[in-house]
Amino acid sequence: MPSQLFRTKSIDRLLEETSEEGHRLRKTLGPWSLAALGIGAIIGTGIFILTGTAAAGEDLIVPSIWKAPVLDLLIHGTSAMGTAGRPGAGPGIALSFLIVALVCALAGLCYAELASMIPVAGSAYTYTYATLGEIVAWIIGWDLILEYAVSNMAVAVGFSAYIDSLLRNLGINLPREFMGPMFVSGQRTGAYFNVPGFLIVMIITMVLVIGIRESAGANNFMVTVKITAILIFVFFASRHIVTSNWSPFMPNGWQGVLTGGAIVFFTYIGFDSVSTAAEECRDPQRDVPFGIIASLVICAILYVSVAVVLTGIQHWQTLRNAAPVANALEAIGLHRIQRWVTIGALTGMLSSLLVFQLGQARVWFAMSRDGLLPRAFSRVHPRFRTPHVSTMAAGLFVAIPAGIFDIGTLADLSNIGTLFAFVLVALGVMVLRRRQPERHRGFRTPWVPVIPIMAILCCLTLMLSLPLETWVRFFVWLAIGLVIYFSYSKRRSEFGSQARPPEKS
Repeated sequence: MPSQLFRTKSIDRLLEETSEEGHRLRKTLGPWSLAALGIGAIIGTGIFILTGTAAAGEDLIVPSIWKAPVLDLLIHGTSAMGTAGRPGAGPGIALSFLIVALVCALAGLCYAELASMIPVAGSAYTYTYATLGEIVAWIIGWDLILEYAVSNMAVAVGFSAYIDSLLRNLGINLPREFMGPMFVSGQRTGAYFNVPGFLIVMIITMVLVIGIRESAGANNFMVTVKITAILIFVFFASRHIVTSNWSPFMPNGWQGVLTGGAIVFFTYIGFDSVSTAAEECRDPQRDVPFGIIASLVICAILYVSVAVVLTGIQHWQTLRNAAPVANALEAIGLHRIQRWVTIGALTGMLSSLLVFQLGQARVWFAMSRDGLLPRAFSRVHPRFRTPHVSTMAAGLFVAIPAGIFDIGTLADLSNIGTLFAFVLVALGVMVLRRRQPERHRGFRTPWVPVIPIMAILCCLTLMLSLPLETWVRFFVWLAIGLVIYFSYSKRRSEFGSQARPPEKS
C-alpha cells in the first residue's frame, strides 16, 4: 500500500503518453500565445479595484475566530478578533506591486523548470506525480479542480452582475428572477437561476471544445483589448498627474508597502495556468518558460504603471472605494476613458474565465489518463483534437453552481489552493535536482535550493494570512477527495491496476 501511495510516475512514461493515439492533443501554441494565456489569467478586475484598496488601506472586521487570519491567531490568540486596520501603502503601492512580482517570480522560476522537463497537461498535478508520488498528486489535482472551479464561479457571477448593471443603465430591464443567483450568503434571493452567469461559462466552454487555436485566438483578442484599455488609462490620465499627490511616497513606511503587497498578491495568481497548456505547445521546452516569465514581467509593468498614475491623479486617501479607477477618472473629467475601463474590466473577466476553464479541463484530462478519474474524461475529439468530454464536464461543474449560488465568500479557497500548488512545485524542483540531476532541463531555476525554499516560505506565510474558515473548508475538500481516492481512484490508477491480480476466468 505505501509503495503505491508514494510511487512516482516516470517522466519518460509521461512523455510517451502524450503521443498515444486517442489521447494526443493538437500542438499549435507558440511563445506569445502562451504569454497571452498567462496575461489573460492574471489581469482581471483586480487591477481596477485592489490598487485603490491597497493604496488607501482598509479596515478588517473580524467578528469571530473563523474570520481571523491563522497567523494572527497564532501570534495574538483570540485577541486577533475585533476591528483591525491595514495601513495604506499610499503611492508606495507601486513598490508593493514590484515586490509581489518578485515573490511570484520565485514560484514562476520553479514552474518554468518543471514545465521544460515535463511538458505534459496537468501542471502541478503532473509535476507532483513525477516527484512526490500518487497520493500527493491526487491531493494537488483535487485541489486544482477546486481552485479553478471556485475562481470561475465567482467570476461568472460577477460578470452577470456587471452585464445586468450595464443593461439597466441602457434602459433594458430583464426579468429579475433570471439575472441573479438563487442564494446569497445562504439566504434565498427570490431569483430562480442566474442565466447570464450560466450562459457565459457554457459559451466559453464551447469555444474551448472547438479548438485550442481558436481558444488562444479569442484570448489573444481579449488580452489585446484589456491591455489597450489599461494603456489608454495610463496615457490620458498621466496628463492630469499632480506630483504633490506622491508626497509622502510611503506615508506608512515599509509596513504600509508590505501590507499593500499582501492585499495585491492575489492579483498575480494565474501565471501557473500557462503550464496547463504545455502539451499543446509546439516547442514546450523553450516556449513554456518564456510564457510564464513574460506574462509576469508584462503584468508587473502594467500594474506598476496603473499604480503610479492612479496615485498621481488622486490623493491616495481618496481611493478607498469600490471603483477607485473609475471614480478617479470621473473626478478629473475623463468620462470617455471610463468606458474603456469598463470594457477592460469585462474582457478581463472573460479572458480569466477562458484560461481557467482551459486549465481545469486539462487537469481533468491528465488525471483521467492516469486512471484517477473515469477514462471518459481523457477522450480527445477526433476532429477538434481537444479533450471535449473533460471540457464539457468542467463547464457544467462551474456553470450550474454559478447559476444557483453567489460563492464570492469562498474565493479564498482559490487562493489557498494556488499557494499550496506553488509549495509543492517548488518542492518538486528540489526533489528532481537530487534524484535526476543528469536529466536535460530546457530551463534551469537559478540558485537551487535557495529560490525554491524562499518560494515555499513566502507561500506558507501568505497561506497563514488567510482566515481560519478558509483552512477548515480547504481540509474538508481534501478529506472528500481522499475518500474518493481510496474508494475509487486508487484501485483504477495505472499503479493500482498493475497491483491487482488477474481475474479468474
